[in-house]
Amino acid sequence: MDISLMERITIDPSICHGKPCVRGLRYPVEFLLELLSAGMTHAEILADYEDLEEADILSVLLFAARLSQVKSVFKLAS
Repeated sequence: MDISLMERITIDPSICHGKPCVRGLRYPVEFLLELLSAGMTHAEILADYEDLEEADILSVLLFAARLSQVKSVFKLAS
């Protein structure tokens, strides 16, 4: 499959309530980020979720990096 990393992240209101997902599959970006932050390796994730590809994990990381590149951060009222 030869698609760019950012094209692997899709948003469809009928899949996972419109959350950003990998290739239209039911793997939200946040779910894969949680697995990575819990210490799972790419290899472990790919072994557990056979329909995912290495490029999918890289696309999730790129998506998260792009989201963190905000211009301003404001504290919300607590």
